[in-house]
Amino acid sequence: MFYETAGNRHGLPHDPFKAIVAPRPIGWISTRSRAGAVNLAPYSFFSAVSDDPKLVLFGSSGAKDSAAFAIESGEFVANFASAHLANALVRTSAAAARGVSEFEIAGLTERPARLVSAPIVDEAYAALECRVTQSFHPETLDGQGTETVIVVGQVVGIHIDERILRDGLIAVDLAEPLSRLGYLDYAVTREVFAMKRPRQPDASDLPVEPGLPPGVKR
Repeated sequence: MFYETAGNRHGLPHDPFKAIVAPRPIGWISTRSRAGAVNLAPYSFFSAVSDDPKLVLFGSSGAKDSAAFAIESGEFVANFASAHLANALVRTSAAAARGVSEFEIAGLTERPARLVSAPIVDEAYAALECRVTQSFHPETLDGQGTETVIVVGQVVGIHIDERILRDGLIAVDLAEPLSRLGYLDYAVTREVFAMKRPRQPDASDLPVEPGLPPGVKR
C-alpha cells in the first residue's frame, strides 16, 4: 500500500506513522521553573543527536510544561526509562495542572542534580543533566511554523546506577530500557546481539545471507 501524507488517507483504523518510526527511546524529562514548580513527563520524540559534544533533544507537541520550563530555566534532566518504572512513567503522562508535581502523582522520589536545578528521578537507573543550547519550532515544506517545540540540550553530567553495570558496561538485560512503539504499545529490550562493522566496503568479512547473525532467534 501507499498513501500521501498530505491527505493521510491510509484507510487503516489508526495512523501507522508512529508504528513505523519504532522503537523510539523515551526521554523522561524533569524540569523546574524559575518559580520553583517541578514537572516530569515522558517524551517519545526524543533522541541523542551527537556524542561529541553530547547533545540530546526532545520534541513537545505545543509549549507544554516540560518545554516551557526547560526554555525559561535553561536546564532539564533526561531520566532513563526502564521496565521497572513503566507504570510510574505512564502516570506522569497525565495532563496535570501546572504547578502539580508528577513526582507526587507517580509516587517517585526527587533527588537533587549536581549541576542543574531540575530534579532527578531517584528510582531511575541513569540520568542526563542537560543545559539548553537552543529551542525552535520546526517548519513545514511551505515554510510555515508548527506548534511543535524542539528543545536541544548539551549533557553536562551523567548519573549511572552501578547495579546495571557488568564488566564495566551497561548491561541491557539489567537495565531493561523501555521504548515507545505505535498506538498504546511499548517494548522492553532484554536481549541484544553484536555485529562487527565491515573492514572493507564490499563487506567480504560478513555473512553473505541477509538477516540476523547465526544463533540469534527472531
